[in-house]
Amino acid sequence: MTSDVLTAATRRRAHRRRTTLTWLNTAAVAGVALIFTFPFLWMFLTALKPANEVFSGSALGSEVRWRNFTDAWTLVPFGRFIANGFFVAVAGAALSVVVAVLSAYAFSRLRFRYRDRLFLLYVATLVLPQEVLVVPLFIMMNEAGYVDTYAALIVPFAFTAFGTFLMRQFFLTIPVEYEEAARIDGASRVRTLWSVLLPQLRAPLSVLGVFSFIGYWNSYLWPLIVINTQDKATVPLGLTMFTGEHGTQWNLVMAASTIAVVPSLFIVVLLQRQLMKGVSMGGFGGR
Repeated sequence: MTSDVLTAATRRRAHRRRTTLTWLNTAAVAGVALIFTFPFLWMFLTALKPANEVFSGSALGSEVRWRNFTDAWTLVPFGRFIANGFFVAVAGAALSVVVAVLSAYAFSRLRFRYRDRLFLLYVATLVLPQEVLVVPLFIMMNEAGYVDTYAALIVPFAFTAFGTFLMRQFFLTIPVEYEEAARIDGASRVRTLWSVLLPQLRAPLSVLGVFSFIGYWNSYLWPLIVINTQDKATVPLGLTMFTGEHGTQWNLVMAASTIAVVPSLFIVVLLQRQLMKGVSMGGFGGR
């Protein structure tokens, strides 16, 4: 009897301990989430303020001005900027995924001389900041006649080593026996890549696609250099047009920024399951 009482008391203490740890973990996660979402909440609340109350220090203005969003949309051709940015981001993400898959397959599955050394040299390009690359890239685009074109916005930064490195590590986690079985059945390398390997990499491909989309969507320096007209300007360039000789219309900037966040947020929510799966797979193991 005494032993049963002690066992029950031990279980109650363990249950209380687990409950306490659960609450502490939940509170910690909620605190971190609040820290990361606070700038977006402040941006949204600022977008609803009158222009003369943006820097008032209070979270809410004297009135809620939903028309700030309408003004931000119509004062400049912001719809055009959204369309340009979406086209560039989708096309750039698609091209980045294709380039990363093909190059990662070559570096992980094909056997050729100096393969590993070339891969290390390719990955070493990640240490180069964008500011170093924009001048030679602009000269190349200018010589090719691609300045102020969508091609100039999309092509140069689709050939980066990050996607190749990421996808190569995932390729290395797939046993080569799958490919050997496919080749025994008469499948070519292209068919093996398309039908055997890629179906197992949907989650990593989603991760790379989302990262690439957000990178293109938020890019500012390169579009600023290579784009000369409003017709092909993207969202970051459009946000600068709310600044004039009389100052910056911060309430409209915040309204436009809130609108600009929606596409990225929508894609992340849409692919949330694949993103979580891709991150949990841990593509940095490799061999």
